[in-house]
Amino acid sequence: MISTALLVMIYLSFVSLGLPDSVLGSAWPSMLGDIHAPVWGAGLVQMVVSFGTIVSSLNSARLIRRFGTGRLTAFSVLTTALALLGISFTGHYAWLILMAVPLGLGAGAVDAALNNYVALHCAPRHMSWLHCFWGVGTTIGPIILSACMGAGAAWRAGYWTIGLMQCALSAALLLTLSLWRREGTQAEERAAKVLSVRQVLALPGAKQGMATFLCYCAIESTLILWGPTYMVFARGIDEVQAASFGSLVCIGITVGRALSGFMTLKFKPRQLVQMGQAVLALGLMLMLVPARGAMIAAFVLCGLGCAPIYPNIIQDTPVNYGAENSQAAVGVQMASAYIGSTFMPTIFGAMAGVLGYGALPAVILMLTAVMAATFVWQKRVVDGAGR
Repeated sequence: MISTALLVMIYLSFVSLGLPDSVLGSAWPSMLGDIHAPVWGAGLVQMVVSFGTIVSSLNSARLIRRFGTGRLTAFSVLTTALALLGISFTGHYAWLILMAVPLGLGAGAVDAALNNYVALHCAPRHMSWLHCFWGVGTTIGPIILSACMGAGAAWRAGYWTIGLMQCALSAALLLTLSLWRREGTQAEERAAKVLSVRQVLALPGAKQGMATFLCYCAIESTLILWGPTYMVFARGIDEVQAASFGSLVCIGITVGRALSGFMTLKFKPRQLVQMGQAVLALGLMLMLVPARGAMIAAFVLCGLGCAPIYPNIIQDTPVNYGAENSQAAVGVQMASAYIGSTFMPTIFGAMAGVLGYGALPAVILMLTAVMAATFVWQKRVVDGAGR
């Protein structure tokens, strides 16, 4: 187990990871006129951010072996801070696209490095709580932006404030690098294997595991993005109410991860993933019930079902592929996650143009079935390989 002080720094790093994730959508209506951007431009920005996270995730094992988790985390947080400060000064859409590159590169490195570090050195409950704190960050980000704009400042003040918060965290991480050295993990990090994507996918169960992860992140991002639209066009909910209901999935995820941290004391990661999949499927089926109350409960249930899946798949990575391979495997998992969360919402948007937004529960339910099947398949392969 690592020290309490270091654990606090890791939790704060995950809060900072979530801070910028939800700000772009909240700021976009105010931003686009100021920076001469097209209405659809936020999607391209998000894709550039995702591309950056994929690149840094795939290179995380190599970077950690050279710099160590502590230094890489401090530098990556500083990179995201400078990107956020750069966005606050932008006067044109092209500059925003440019700043999206370091924003994604920094976020992907932090995500991959800290997920693997916690999986190797902390009790399973901390992985669930770590991702709960990411949810706290995604909640705080729009609140900071709203407070700045409510005080009469422009959206730029929100990005400036969050950027300064990230700078402060980066300084704190640099000042506490000795905490990482005291844990004596440098030799372990240097011994970790640097594997190519092909080598990771050659590990027993890796292909199935990456498919499971891709499906999960596709489900989560599609539900969050298109849930309010489904409420308006498929269920006839007022736009204002639908906007307020749009956070139900995120609330369910954040609360569920707090609860699943305690559930790790009784259940194994594999069991928690399968329980989450079952609750998610129940929520999706409840979404088909006409009553408004059932729909609200359905979105909360979907969030609660999603909650334990991501952190417990990560927690089981060293068990599935070996501690020496886990950092490389986590990097590929993060890349799979961002591929799913980047492309599936766009794919569903195109499908909805043909099938209608009422197809959301059925499409997500099919993805859930694929996710459940690949997860079982992965575990059979891993068990058969003697892991």
